[in-house]
Amino acid sequence: MSSITLDNISKQYGAAPPAVDGVSFTVEAGTFTVLLGPSGCGKSTTLRMIAGLDEPTSGRIHIGGRDVTGLPPSKRKISMVFQSYALFPHLSVKENILFGLKVRKEPKAEYAGRLTQVAELLGLEKLLERKPSQLSGGQQQRVALGRAVISQAPVCLMDEPLSNLDAQLRHEMRREIRALQQSLGITMVYVTHDQTEAMSMADRVVLLNGGRIEQNDTPDRLYARPATEFSARFIGTPPMNLLALDARTRRISGRDGNALAGVADGAVKLGLRPEHIVIDGGGGIAATVESVEYFGADSIVVCKVGHNAGVAVRAAGHLRAHPGADIRLRWNPLQQHFFDASGKALPRAPSIS
Repeated sequence: MSSITLDNISKQYGAAPPAVDGVSFTVEAGTFTVLLGPSGCGKSTTLRMIAGLDEPTSGRIHIGGRDVTGLPPSKRKISMVFQSYALFPHLSVKENILFGLKVRKEPKAEYAGRLTQVAELLGLEKLLERKPSQLSGGQQQRVALGRAVISQAPVCLMDEPLSNLDAQLRHEMRREIRALQQSLGITMVYVTHDQTEAMSMADRVVLLNGGRIEQNDTPDRLYARPATEFSARFIGTPPMNLLALDARTRRISGRDGNALAGVADGAVKLGLRPEHIVIDGGGGIAATVESVEYFGADSIVVCKVGHNAGVAVRAAGHLRAHPGADIRLRWNPLQQHFFDASGKALPRAPSIS
């Protein structure tokens, strides 16, 4: 197993703003780290620099304690799975999996044993003589994984490998990839824009925004303690509600009544997860229904609270409420989040924490 360390890595293309801007983090040996973020945030560029496919403009990269910044991919002891699978259409599954071993001129005596092991691991035993065109999307993905795993490299890099699959296959492959990583004990870095993949698979998530790290944390802390407004809105479905506050009165903007409990000094926005808001028939804060979306197990009720439109509430079952209806909302003050004018999270007031 090998750790990976990025030390102040940047990537600049001409006069454009940096694609990656001073990124530093460590991936511990044998762990699963996800690079998460929207399109254009620098996650794939970061992965390509780890792989040696792109050279950083500045900074250093260490894999397994070695400085590999200037080394080609073949010298880094890594394997990689691409979004497109990159399978050779004229080669069989067997030949595709063995291709890397042949290129690196590894001992032929090891081919059969390693192929059998990988085929059993990924359920490919009956498909070895087929061509990629004769396989489903999920089977092609397993072949790409097999080609990476058979190299026995201590580090495996994956660039949005499930984006071409349908929802059911993505769900199945998430579990398979995570189980594979854990059973082999390899260090894995996985790029995705899908928060579900990140939250369900990762030991640690590096959330990127505009080429910089927004938050580097475990999935549970990323959800429970977002460091910024961006983190709060990017994680969660629906995302966290951000309601404008009147800093002087400590009330929700456009609302009369008592000040909110536990408002942090300097807070200009209140953050509430939709699943932490309860529709209350009696007390609570007045709101007006804007729309209701029914999803079977629950409904998403979108409301207006004071001057804040688009406030989402997750309610169990099928809530029958019409646009314009008056409802009342309440929540536990311990579930409140506060953000300052710069978008950074603030600690709760001492009386609530």
